[in-house]
Amino acid sequence: MSLGIVEEQPKALSQQVTQGKLFRFFIPLGLSASLVTISHVIITSTLAQSKHPEIVISSYAIAMSLIGVTERPAVLLRQTCSNLVRDKLSFKAVSDVALYVFISIIVFGLLICYTPLGRWVFQYVFGVNDTQVHAVIGVYRVLMYVSIFSGIRCLYHGIIIYNRKTTWLTIGMIFRLISMYAVAQYFISTDSVNSGKVGAIIFLMGMFVESLCAVFEGRSLLKKTIPDKLQDHPVVDKKQVFQFYRPLLYSSAIAVIAAPAINIVLGKTLDLNLTIASFAVASSVVQLVLSFFSYMHQIVLNFYRHDEKQAKIFLRLMGGVPALLLAVLVYTPVGAWLMQSVMGVKESLASPSLEVLKVFLPMALIFPLLDFLNGILMLTGQTKVMIWSQVANVLATLITLIICIGLFPSLNGIIGALAQSAGIAGELGMVVYILQRNKRTMI
Repeated sequence: MSLGIVEEQPKALSQQVTQGKLFRFFIPLGLSASLVTISHVIITSTLAQSKHPEIVISSYAIAMSLIGVTERPAVLLRQTCSNLVRDKLSFKAVSDVALYVFISIIVFGLLICYTPLGRWVFQYVFGVNDTQVHAVIGVYRVLMYVSIFSGIRCLYHGIIIYNRKTTWLTIGMIFRLISMYAVAQYFISTDSVNSGKVGAIIFLMGMFVESLCAVFEGRSLLKKTIPDKLQDHPVVDKKQVFQFYRPLLYSSAIAVIAAPAINIVLGKTLDLNLTIASFAVASSVVQLVLSFFSYMHQIVLNFYRHDEKQAKIFLRLMGGVPALLLAVLVYTPVGAWLMQSVMGVKESLASPSLEVLKVFLPMALIFPLLDFLNGILMLTGQTKVMIWSQVANVLATLITLIICIGLFPSLNGIIGALAQSAGIAGELGMVVYILQRNKRTMI
């Protein structure tokens, strides 16, 4: 059995796959992912109520863009665990790899926070001015621990998803939201929203609570459901785990170039603070729309081999929904109402944020199909392809950024949305090309 292919199916999966079964599996995953995005909306809307929202949100957004570098390897533990863990021995192997990941995150964070490297990175790479760099580093000193708890929850999410207990992901997110909202209300009620560090503290509390829920259910499954050693299961040590994990890690390392590059270029626009703030607000909304569909690859991993036809029908039913939802937001009064009444964004910031949101429509249309095809790559053990698709994404993103900042710097936050949409289109093109070249099953 290839390390990228799951042959065994848990007892909870019957012989017949129906759309009802797929929706019951997928909806809790989608809800949990949407709630993740809502948690970011809570942070953004809280920071938007400060006396200087553009400056505060900007410092938080810049620090968050670097967190993407350290959190991506941690999040990959979810796919790795759900694909490879079938017994306690294979879980130990994945856990050993996770330990390496956590140590690397801590070392990197300490270097950024407590050595001159941090000031250099934020000041010369991200273009943060000298007066703001201290505030950005202060935000990162809190955010660096978010990646650790994120990795822990993803490790146990892999076990939970494979055993079809997806409702537990939603439960964990509900507790996360409750804790984040409570902390946010404390800062608002005490009039303490005065820096981006407030957003980092809210985020850290939520991630800690969610990881506790994941550990609780994951450990229970390990104790009651997962055997000590499954006969013929090939994963017994961390070397075999790295065979699957390493290509994902490399593609992830390439992918994280895009977010910092966007923030760097946005820092060179005509209105830095408004540009970064409007892009951050629009990004939080588009992620709210797309996040529900970010587990399409799990439909492939868990059901595609069992019933390919039903999996493809599911994609056709759900694939166009995010673009439709985003169109409603940008072309009706719903979008302005969401930003101003729900998120608490001031009108001066809401209007440019809606303009940025319009440019995200191509990305919303492409995203579900791309995630589905990435699931096929993982299922068939072609994770190395994802390295090349991420290269295509980053190249398209960088080319778009260079052209826009050189010719149209007045576009401000729209530049970031154009670059992201171009990047995901380039990634999809590469995946489709390689799958066709290899004569793999296509939609």
